[in-house]
Amino acid sequence: MRRHPELPWIKSAADIASCAYTAQELLDAAAGMVAPKGNLVFAVCSLEPEEGPEQVEYFLRHHCEFRRVPIVASEIFGLAECIDGTGDLRTLPCHLAEKGGMDGFYAARLERAR
Repeated sequence: MRRHPELPWIKSAADIASCAYTAQELLDAAAGMVAPKGNLVFAVCSLEPEEGPEQVEYFLRHHCEFRRVPIVASEIFGLAECIDGTGDLRTLPCHLAEKGGMDGFYAARLERAR
């Protein structure tokens, strides 16, 4: 919303639910295309839990062959404050405030064990 302040007036909860459902379908389809020991990176430019972390939690509950691989600060230019408690990337408008801030973003790395 930082760069698109009109979003609360043009989008609804139904839009979020629709996007979340589509993301779930995409993740399920992508799972079958990942080789053993391969990575699946899920990323969204949203701060809505339904579109980011909740998607990954749902995916991991239904795809036991995958595990979360934490992102480390050295992989994101040392921005440790952008890594959440589960090891996923979460950028917020307050990050890099001295440079104008960042857009809201979420990413998780998932590895196929078998």
